[in-house]
Amino acid sequence: GEDDVVYQISQFEGVDAILTGHNHSIFPGDYADLPNINMEKGTVNGTPVVMPGKFGSHLGILDLVLEKDGDSWKVVDGTGSLREVDKKSDVVNQKVIDAVKEAHEGTIEYVRSPVGKTTAPITSYFALVEDDPSIQIVTNAQKWYVEDQVKGTEFENLPVLSAGAPFKAGGRNGANYYTEIPAGEIAIKNVADLYVYDNTVAALVMTGADVKEWLEMSAGQFNQIDPASSEEQDLINGEFRTYNFDVIDGVTYQIDVTQPAKYDYKGETINEKASRIINLQFDGKPIDPEQKFIVVTNNYRASGNFPGVRNAINTIEYAYENREAIMDYMIDQKTIDPSADNNWSFVPVEGDAKIFFETSAKAQNVAPKEGDVQYVAPTKDGFAKFSIKLK
Repeated sequence: GEDDVVYQISQFEGVDAILTGHNHSIFPGDYADLPNINMEKGTVNGTPVVMPGKFGSHLGILDLVLEKDGDSWKVVDGTGSLREVDKKSDVVNQKVIDAVKEAHEGTIEYVRSPVGKTTAPITSYFALVEDDPSIQIVTNAQKWYVEDQVKGTEFENLPVLSAGAPFKAGGRNGANYYTEIPAGEIAIKNVADLYVYDNTVAALVMTGADVKEWLEMSAGQFNQIDPASSEEQDLINGEFRTYNFDVIDGVTYQIDVTQPAKYDYKGETINEKASRIINLQFDGKPIDPEQKFIVVTNNYRASGNFPGVRNAINTIEYAYENREAIMDYMIDQKTIDPSADNNWSFVPVEGDAKIFFETSAKAQNVAPKEGDVQYVAPTKDGFAKFSIKLK
């Protein structure tokens, strides 16, 4: 893949060792199926490599053997290894605590600064299966920010839409990786829980046709459901990253999961004529494929190769973090009533298809006792199985 270049780098002359990460895997450990991998030495093509998992789970260690070469040294051998951080011990190193004390306490004081209030808890347990307040707050804030920014510019009269995704929705990050904000005061740390990345605001000028393609890409979050099947069917496509499941507010639409996905998780076309997005409307009418819109997003998405995004007519970059825009919005609003506008939904699936999805087991505490989503049973590692009726 385009961001999995360690294997190629390990083949270069003069590279002594590689520290890598990003995709939450471990090495030595994973990637045993690749050629020229030595798990005992922790080498790839003879080059020592460490990839230490996620969230500080492992310490990566490189041991290099040096040999005197004139007035300098050269690396002649080496190993890569991992040490898993002790999950049971709570013993800390006091020297480390003392060294970071001032910075740590200053950070804590800052992130506890209040920016607003919420009338109800905000969670992202069900953000993949229904329009969700944790995304709605982000898209509302982005729209609020950009509508003010475009006043007096050439883009002032274009309708503003806003795209947001469930950044914290479990998956490979584990059952505790969900937005969880209690009712009451919202602090800066809670905003970081809503928006975990240091992205900056960006806006794309695009047509209604591009908006549809963007949503077709997002709809790849779901597996194709067979209404006639009596077997259990998993709704969520595990290959698809949740941060790519963009919800676009300002339009209304439905997703038909009985149809095949048009794009795979990489954005490559797999079913040219497929269409999962139906009843796409703007201002209560079918969207005009030629009409121009501003869609607010972030610099990561705006610079990417997403379907629809890659056809954008213009890109407006704001040197302002999305998180800062959300904080400004909350300060302006003072009190947030966390509710979704339900601008998207699933097309009803006829029959008695057994459709399930997985989310945190803690979601059963906030799930309604009656309704289309029902708790079934715990699965593993803190996750649980829920049934869903698409009606």
